[in-house]
Amino acid sequence: MSLSLLMFVLIATAGSVLLAAGVYERLFAGNSASQYLASLDDTEDIEDEFVRKLREPFVARTLGSLRGVTSPLLRRVTPAGLLDKARRDLMLAGMRVAPEELVTLQAALGALGLLAGFAFLTTNPRPGLALLAMILLPGAGALVPSVIVKRKGAERAESIFKDLPDCLDLLAISVEAGVGFEAALDVVCSHFDSALAEEFRLTLREMELGLGRRDALANLRARTDVPELSNFILALTQADALGMPIGRVLHTQAVELRNRRRQWAREKAAKLPVKIMFPLVLFIFPSILVVVLYPAAGGIAKALA
Repeated sequence: MSLSLLMFVLIATAGSVLLAAGVYERLFAGNSASQYLASLDDTEDIEDEFVRKLREPFVARTLGSLRGVTSPLLRRVTPAGLLDKARRDLMLAGMRVAPEELVTLQAALGALGLLAGFAFLTTNPRPGLALLAMILLPGAGALVPSVIVKRKGAERAESIFKDLPDCLDLLAISVEAGVGFEAALDVVCSHFDSALAEEFRLTLREMELGLGRRDALANLRARTDVPELSNFILALTQADALGMPIGRVLHTQAVELRNRRRQWAREKAAKLPVKIMFPLVLFIFPSILVVVLYPAAGGIAKALA
């Protein structure tokens, strides 16, 4: 490999690493819905722009201008469907960031994988394995951020499903005690610290800013995409439209969701014996066989000799 080509590979690798690190820190460090709501509430101490920039990490501060340049370019060259899908995945994961940053991280990791595959191709005497590395490494680098975001979305949906019956119980008790629906939401948000409480807090903030209850609940349904929460929002919307007592609807939904959570827990417990067979067969049974058969191995070898 010539010196100029080596320098090009090193500079491109360093740039890809810095870009990926900056966007990764922006995506997965400090972008939750709770911090977003806290930033909306933080109106007492307005910092100077210079002081606020100094509080940001060095990598994010260094690559902030580059991100501002690449985002409009990515909007032009990236298909709209891909950006919409990235925006949807980020919203379900509870990350309040632009989808262009996720696409930027995918592109940076893909370029880094391509450079690694190219370096492997120039140093490996087996061309078939090197070509396979050039194909697999960029694809893996481009898919890793999307997989992480989808995993966070699935964990967030499961957390919302598990906390929903308890939140509805407290919501029903508050409404039946004579508290309004918005005040009952505030009670739930003050007693729970979870993903569902964050979404309720954001819904409450939207209603405080003048959005109607139906529209705020529709936004909550779109942000979470949990079937049980969607059914609850639909029942609550119908009860509000028909003039039914909201407390009774909340109590009924809480009982139904608690039974459904109990059934879900039983299903998870029933799947454990099947899942535990794999570590048993791969790790535990061979060790037991070695411990049991090793003392008799000498006698068996003498008998067969």
